[in-house]
Amino acid sequence: MILFLIGVIILIVGGFFYSKICEKQIEPDDRITPAQSKADGLDYVGMSKLKNLLIEVLNIAGTGPILGPIQGILFGPVAFIAIPLGNIFAGSVHDYFNGMISMRNGGAQIPRLIQKYLGKPVKAFYNIVIAILLLLTGVVFIYTPGDLIMTDILKLDAQNNLIWIVYAIIFVYYLLSTILPIDKIIGRIYPLFGVFLLVSAIGVFIGILRFGGGNLAFADFGLFADHPFGQRFIPSFFITVACGILSGFHGSQSTLISRTVMHEKEGTMTFYGAMVIEGLIAMCWAGGAMILFSSGQAALDTSATLMVGQISRAFMGNIGGLLAVIGVVVLPITSGDTSFRALRLIIAEEFNISQKEAKNRIAIAIGIFIPALIILFFAKTDPQGFNKLWRYFGFTNQFVAIFALAMATSYLYVNKKAYLMTHIPGIFYTFIVFAFILAEQDIGLGIDYTISLIIAAVLALVYGFGVIKIAKNRKEVIPTIHLE
Repeated sequence: MILFLIGVIILIVGGFFYSKICEKQIEPDDRITPAQSKADGLDYVGMSKLKNLLIEVLNIAGTGPILGPIQGILFGPVAFIAIPLGNIFAGSVHDYFNGMISMRNGGAQIPRLIQKYLGKPVKAFYNIVIAILLLLTGVVFIYTPGDLIMTDILKLDAQNNLIWIVYAIIFVYYLLSTILPIDKIIGRIYPLFGVFLLVSAIGVFIGILRFGGGNLAFADFGLFADHPFGQRFIPSFFITVACGILSGFHGSQSTLISRTVMHEKEGTMTFYGAMVIEGLIAMCWAGGAMILFSSGQAALDTSATLMVGQISRAFMGNIGGLLAVIGVVVLPITSGDTSFRALRLIIAEEFNISQKEAKNRIAIAIGIFIPALIILFFAKTDPQGFNKLWRYFGFTNQFVAIFALAMATSYLYVNKKAYLMTHIPGIFYTFIVFAFILAEQDIGLGIDYTISLIIAAVLALVYGFGVIKIAKNRKEVIPTIHLE
């Protein structure tokens, strides 16, 4: 309980002060933003500070900061320290610089920014990786809310054929939110979704304060616990928790909102602040899971999706628990819709397809949803489909982040700012993602753990020197590049 509260304080206080340091590197001013200079009533639509913050929080807070921390707490109470520290120095930094650099470049999406600051070869590879991530994100955020609706709201088996009707309804919403102007659906319905989000997070937090004061079984292990499935803290914890600490998916969302922010000085709260809020959500669900696991109310092998309902009902009763589950259902839906929207914009930018005509938006959307449906079908029909889907999603999510951090590092280096703020997290996560994919038995190469760590460390060093070398080379070229 004390460690949980210490973690919350670190997150709030540390985030406040470190965000100011990040802000000094950008020096936001009163220049005209893309929402004003490129207003088109579709994607470049100026919105209020509060609405932008709310949309950004809902965009980035899918099931990741809930399902991830529920699984992550199995590594022990160390999660209560690792989440806030990682959030402050990696995740929030990643989201802030992505959003602000995009605003400084006309609201450009990440691929164009990578082309400008890292070069075309890096962009070509990145486009493949980000497309895979956004597809996986969209599918994961159809799968998880659909199953939660079936099991915790309709009280039916998730294998019931009715699930496909639920999936279809979510798909229709995603299609509309992908092709319609951002303020028509996303800008109007998100405030309502935000209410459910707040109810679920506050309810779990109060439950932790009420029931978290006793001795916890995990305390016998100190900071670390013996993971029930034998997973190692390095690297598995950081891949498992992901969204509460660092998420590459957020880069596509920050650049999306960079087109709706009216004043640069709102960026700190909109981008950095939104990620801190996601960290608080992650802390709450990690704390709730800790209490149920350690008190014996839930078995250590209980699936994360089932734990959502158990935690909600244990802390808030049946009615409050239902509202909390609705809030959890809302989170993935409000990330899934914007993942497909971001993919549409990336494809449109890459192939210079005008998005003013509805037929162009619909054509791209259809091209996106067909492979998404295929992935969903295989994930649902394979008994281990979701586990594989989630693990690939987690790995790709972090892999994408190191590209965005490299882009931000190049930007800061070229502008003679404190580039180590993004470079150190980039080096660390390069080590994490390669250690994971090299050592992982099921979806990786299954190489010996120690050897995997050595190879990953070497690759992290290569990344570190390589990014600086690219930044030095781009320093002469960047002033001549103008993104429109």
